[in-house]
Amino acid sequence: MKILEEEECLTADGFDDALVGCTYGANVVAVYDINKMVETLMEEGADYEDAVDFLDYNVVGAYVGEKTPLYINFVTQEIYND
Repeated sequence: MKILEEEECLTADGFDDALVGCTYGANVVAVYDINKMVETLMEEGADYEDAVDFLDYNVVGAYVGEKTPLYINFVTQEIYND
């Protein structure tokens, strides 16, 4: 996304397919779908638990400044109704 470059946003290496957009406002940051990130790691050979653990420790838990990306979990109708 051109805006990510213009706003000097940080991005998560290897997860281009999980990039779903960016925030709007004074501090624009990249936004990723955490479930797609898990799927990417599983496609590379990790099992579900290892993928989640890796992301929690190395990606989601890493604050690298005000341009740190956001990671979201989309709420589906199925989850909402449970």
